[in-house]
Amino acid sequence: MAQKVTVSIINVGDELLLGIRTNSHLTYLGKQLSFLGLNIGHCQVIPDQLQEIENSVKTAQLRSEIIIITGGLGPTKDDLTLEGVANALCRPLVYNELIFESIKKRFSQLGREISSIHKNQCYQLEGSKLLMNERGTAPGSIIITEKSLIVLLPGPSHELNPMFINSVIPYLKKHFRLSKKPAYVQLRTCGLGESSVEQKISPILEKYPNTEVAFCVHLGIVDVRISMKNEVSKPDYLDIIAGECRLVLADNFVGYGSVSLAEVIYHELRERQQTLAVAESCTGGLMGNAFTDISGVSKVFQGGVVCYANAVKILQLGVPEEIIEQHGAVSGECAIAMASGVAENLTSDYGLSITGFAGPEGGTKDNPVGTIHIGLYSPVGIWAKSVRYVGGRLDVKARAVNSALDWLRRLLIKGKNSFSGN
Repeated sequence: MAQKVTVSIINVGDELLLGIRTNSHLTYLGKQLSFLGLNIGHCQVIPDQLQEIENSVKTAQLRSEIIIITGGLGPTKDDLTLEGVANALCRPLVYNELIFESIKKRFSQLGREISSIHKNQCYQLEGSKLLMNERGTAPGSIIITEKSLIVLLPGPSHELNPMFINSVIPYLKKHFRLSKKPAYVQLRTCGLGESSVEQKISPILEKYPNTEVAFCVHLGIVDVRISMKNEVSKPDYLDIIAGECRLVLADNFVGYGSVSLAEVIYHELRERQQTLAVAESCTGGLMGNAFTDISGVSKVFQGGVVCYANAVKILQLGVPEEIIEQHGAVSGECAIAMASGVAENLTSDYGLSITGFAGPEGGTKDNPVGTIHIGLYSPVGIWAKSVRYVGGRLDVKARAVNSALDWLRRLLIKGKNSFSGN
């Protein structure tokens, strides 16, 4: 049985409170910890102030067995995390020459001169365990006290993430009785609203009264997280419940975990040894980027054309001028021509296109702001569909991409006989 452990997160940084930088650490750590059966009970975002750091650590020690502190480990005057933690624990800071040697080695590899300011990063709390930084100069550390285990991590995500995966997680697994498998199962859905998803899976969950469910909605996608109140029953039932939910969700089920629509399409096309190309107007490359985030996608993804101007649609994709003149650049006819053109020009089996009015300006009586037209070219036919969204420009663009990808996903999964453009 997993050990019941409480976790507190302390994110240090004025830039977080000022909104200059998004607090991605909470999202990342929450996800990674949940895989271990650990849930964050408390989170604080505090400024780069010595007293605030000291007070936060003292408070966290009263309520949590694990405390994770991010940020404030750099060499400048506003990096005060080590000193604040030292004050809270009444422990001295000791200089470690090995840290400076490591920093010098990194600077030498980069062809840069090291500054004496980096000696400020060469201190550690007495009795702490150092965590080497593969991608930066600030080492992390683990401190064990009578009340809790404290983890100090650097602020930049590209430094924090590998340190947490390679050093912190193995340490936690070794010193705590944690779940050997994720404490929950997540199903990703697309095409249904939150209430519709709940309505479909509620009869299943009612058969298992020990079940807890949470929904997360983002830009046309609904994630369903299912867990068990009773830790003992969790390994026996989670997979069974998830399987039953998948069946009732039918083709609205995208996959388990955080699998993306683009990843599903990639695997389906690779299995068929077919290819895809995309053409985008109002989404400006977002759809292509969804595929290039996937390692090895070149076996499937031929490329894309961002054709914002009408002249580019005509010259690069071969969209007939009369289509734009008669129907407009934001139309189903233009979307079909874009999808066909990009598939032919990039020699792809499938072509997927998006054109529309993302707002806040533009639009017509027939095509108001938020109207999106999607074109789909395939070996078995060519179609267009339109959708309409409300919200800010960025949200409309993201939802348009998800809608286009989901449409292609459904075609690939269901096959031509059950495909419908409606």
